[in-house]
Amino acid sequence: MNTKLVLVACGVLLGLSAMAVEPSPVNTNPLVLLSPSGKAHPVKTQREWAKRRYQITAAMQQVMGALPGNEHKVPFDLRVEREKDCGAYTEKTVSFAVEDWDRLPALLLLPKSLHGKTPAMLCLHPTSELGKAVVCGGGTAPNRNYGQELAERGFVVLAPDYPGFGDYVGTRKVLYEHGYTSATMKGIWNHMRCVDLLASLPEVDPDRIGCMGHSLGGHNTLFLGVFDPRVKVLVCSCGFTCFSKYYAGDLTGWTHPGYMPAIASVYGKDPARMPFDFPGVLAALAPRPLFVNAPLHDANFDVSGVRDCLDTARHVYGLYGAVEKLAAVHPDAEHDFPDEVRRQAYSFVEKALRP
Repeated sequence: MNTKLVLVACGVLLGLSAMAVEPSPVNTNPLVLLSPSGKAHPVKTQREWAKRRYQITAAMQQVMGALPGNEHKVPFDLRVEREKDCGAYTEKTVSFAVEDWDRLPALLLLPKSLHGKTPAMLCLHPTSELGKAVVCGGGTAPNRNYGQELAERGFVVLAPDYPGFGDYVGTRKVLYEHGYTSATMKGIWNHMRCVDLLASLPEVDPDRIGCMGHSLGGHNTLFLGVFDPRVKVLVCSCGFTCFSKYYAGDLTGWTHPGYMPAIASVYGKDPARMPFDFPGVLAALAPRPLFVNAPLHDANFDVSGVRDCLDTARHVYGLYGAVEKLAAVHPDAEHDFPDEVRRQAYSFVEKALRP
């Protein structure tokens, strides 16, 4: 990864939150850098992109709320509640502290064939009452068990619940009482703590951690990747489109307490008023490997808007000579993560984490 990008990303982790609450002109074009006077300048170099990326992460925090600082970290106090033999791997039901007031439920899948430190994947679940269990073989919907399949391929897997799902149902209300302005930012913080936990495990190589998610888990994978440069490869299935093409510009679905209420209360659910958009989110992941599954008939996330986002992101990947690290497939399917596409995603991940 380019050193300048790492430094900028680390700056986001350590000290961007104060900037995030400052108002700024609406500029959702990742390829245009605005000067303090508002003059537009096209982004042509990595140095200019580093400045633009900083603006994008600040704009995201205007909507999501400020990223918590390191003072929120507490010892994990990892607790194993039960274990299950799943053949190729052991499934451990665990919980661990993510803040001094909150414990996160998760499933930890440990392959039995481990030899030395191995790559790990954070697997984020789609919208399902089952939460984490649905990606670990516990659901009835097909094509959602990517956590299970990655563990069978020899990856250490951590699958947490998102606020309001699985065993984490009471947290959505409480997080607002503790100062969060969106469940999205709480999810980002929790998932960063998941990366912390994975990196601390003796079985895991901390330099080979990736993230995969479908739908809810898909965009949460992207959001985590923007704020955490330790995530070395990302797979997003059915997770985004540009805001103007999300249900023809009706952003209501993004505004409930499980996402970002400020999209309604501050920005009037108007895509034109939003200070960030998904072209910038994707571009902010460059030059890390990103695999996108965007079916042709996804009723949630319009495929033409996905293509718009990808086209913009490719320009930024090109600044790093890394266009080949941005992969996208468009199966003839609805809001789904089909078998063949999952196999392609696993190969993509293995190429990135097991070169």
